[in-house]
Amino acid sequence: MSERDVAQAEALVRALCDLRDKMIGQVNWLERHGCQLEATALRRDINEAQAHIVGLQRRYLGKGVQAFQPVRRAR
Repeated sequence: MSERDVAQAEALVRALCDLRDKMIGQVNWLERHGCQLEATALRRDINEAQAHIVGLQRRYLGKGVQAFQPVRRAR
């Protein structure tokens, strides 16, 4: 694995984390406004993004990252 691969993985992880954080804010807004179907679909996307983040960190960044906890509906 080259330094370039690691640098690209770092950039992608940062971008995915930023996007994931924005989507979490959107889920919160959707749930407050009663849009459960949209919130559920977005939650699936968040969980998929998180799985990609963990995979990239493990493979390219050598981080022993804990398994992620799926985003569940707020109560």
